[in-house]
Amino acid sequence: MSSTKDFLDFVLEQLSPLPDVTYRAMMGEYIIYYRDKIVGGIYDNRFLIKPTETALNILSNASMEIPYPGGKPMIMIPDIENQELLIKLFNAMYPELPTLKKK
Repeated sequence: MSSTKDFLDFVLEQLSPLPDVTYRAMMGEYIIYYRDKIVGGIYDNRFLIKPTETALNILSNASMEIPYPGGKPMIMIPDIENQELLIKLFNAMYPELPTLKKK
């Protein structure tokens, strides 16, 4: 099952106070970037983020889910409607995210 554009739009609206949030469509799903680093993605209409140490601490009760067959476990955002939490989370985990390699 692919993710819907409506779900992507909702997630992007929740993240709208943050500067430089972008996305890239990939095989029916969406990769989410924050300030040119991959934060996570939307897979089967689930918003999943990378399991950084900070994210695991902030979302200690969140479930870990596989984004696609063969993928590494990621943290499922439990409350996408909590914009304040999303902003706090993205800013806190940003320093721990790897920098994208230049092509």
